[in-house]
Amino acid sequence: MSEQDNTWVEIFRAEDQGQIRDASLVLLAVKVAHRVDMNSSSAPWSLMVPPQDQQRAHHELTTYWQENAHPAPVQTKVPYVDSGWLGVLGFLTVIWAVPALQGFGSQAWIDAGVLHSAAVRDGEWWRAVTALTLHGGLEHILSNSLFGSLFGFFVARYLGSGVGWLVILLSASAANTVNAMVHPDAFRALGASTANFAALGLAPTLLWRKGAFRQQDWRRGVAPIFAAVAMLAFTGFGAERVDVGGHVFGFIAGVGAGWYLSRFDFTAISRARQQQAGQLAFALIALCWILAL
Repeated sequence: MSEQDNTWVEIFRAEDQGQIRDASLVLLAVKVAHRVDMNSSSAPWSLMVPPQDQQRAHHELTTYWQENAHPAPVQTKVPYVDSGWLGVLGFLTVIWAVPALQGFGSQAWIDAGVLHSAAVRDGEWWRAVTALTLHGGLEHILSNSLFGSLFGFFVARYLGSGVGWLVILLSASAANTVNAMVHPDAFRALGASTANFAALGLAPTLLWRKGAFRQQDWRRGVAPIFAAVAMLAFTGFGAERVDVGGHVFGFIAGVGAGWYLSRFDFTAISRARQQQAGQLAFALIALCWILAL
């Protein structure tokens, strides 16, 4: 060891090589000159720094150890209620059965069930439901089938297929009602996308409120919510005939539903109750179409 080497000072000593390695990585990250020496005394590993860097190295290591002294918040595992596939099957059955019954494009069915602001204001509340089952063409229904199945699948897994899709239906219907009320009398809209965005807002909000995304860094904790907002921005805007109001109100309704429902334990709901909730969703859609036609 040269005379110059003797001027280096020991900043940390440990028996565990892993502890020395971690401390060395901390100093390396903040660009503090250092070296690791083998010590023949009781502690075989020493972390050495130049005297002029001793105070800074001590500060960086102390800060690192203090930040890692507290255990990370426990991430809550939100249990599944069911597989979610039964709800997806029910959703696809409804949105494909209606165009099949109407003959894929019957103007009479569209006129009877489309969301029409003036008609909703006149008391035809059922249009907020029937409009969710109507589509403007094959591309429209295929797109909504894909996104509705994806977003609704996650809702059904955590709320159950019956309760989950009933909540999506009610949230989307409420969003459609608000959408009709804020638009001029001539406004018309149709499609299941309002329900899709309700599901998109519902699932991450529910999981976040239940603690599924608790992390040491708050930015990672709210990342799923921002991801849902980004998905809304990416898919809910842009095209000329896109119903932006329906998408936004649907998303907001889903977020509100997820926030409120996060207090309940859906695993306690029996399979029979889940089936009843699913039957109620089907019955509500059928009733609205009976009133429309």
